Amino acid sequence: MANQRFAFGPRNYRLMFIGLALLAAGFITMTLDTTEYGEGFLGITLGPLLLFAGFVVEFFAIMAKSGNVTEAAPTTVAAPNTFTPAAPATPAAPAEPTRPTYKRP
Repeated sequence: MANQRFAFGPRNYRLMFIGLALLAAGFITMTLDTTEYGEGFLGITLGPLLLFAGFVVEFFAIMAKSGNVTEAAPTTVAAPNTFTPAAPATPAAPAEPTRPTYKRP
């Protein structure tokens, strides 16, 4: 279990939680608007701006390269260079088309 790897690094998860907090703050801000139908500053301007910022942070958190994840390089054994070309293959004659097995009405 000591070799357990996660999909993202700590930086990515931190950014995801910040994005989720911005999204929650945006939705809460829109619900706090006291004007009719939420057409005040909180419901139309500040809330959607917080939501947009939250989605941008979430996108960046997913797409950002995590710096702490180290991938092990695959080990390969070099084979000796003993390449011998094979004889050219002769093309096979195309097979004859078969008749369909179903019967038309």
